[in-house]
Amino acid sequence: MFWIKELGRQFECCNNFIILSVKTIETIQEEIVEEFSLFEDWMQRYEYMIDLGKSLPLINNQYKTDTYIIKGCQSKVWVHAELKEDQLNFTADSEAIITKGIIAILIRVFSNQHPKDILTANTDFIDRIGLKEHLSPTRANGLVSMIKQIKMYAVAFQTQLN
Repeated sequence: MFWIKELGRQFECCNNFIILSVKTIETIQEEIVEEFSLFEDWMQRYEYMIDLGKSLPLINNQYKTDTYIIKGCQSKVWVHAELKEDQLNFTADSEAIITKGIIAILIRVFSNQHPKDILTANTDFIDRIGLKEHLSPTRANGLVSMIKQIKMYAVAFQTQLN
């Protein structure tokens, strides 16, 4: 038996069968809180966020248009969502490395989740890791705009499912 991790999904292989188990939003948030607690200062946390941004699955260039850009961000951030098997899958990109790290964290939390779960999710993990207080006011506003856009995608896709 072995596990394969992929953006919030775990695949368990047992007797040549693969069983998919999706982590809850809360579980992923707790993992992020634990990861951030391992660092001694905010310079290390910023470096970690930059690394997360580098590992972000690239958004298709066709979605790097004004239609998919998040309004209210200091830097350009594009987010695209699609529904697969009742779960939202997000891709994103940003021109700024810190912003790319921020959106990578949010995509890790909300990708591969049911729209209803995204809509009811609490985002207090952001305060628990201290992210908002260590961002400039314009970046903090951008973070709120990113969350708002992800939730708007969830509203749209939940409406389709009803």
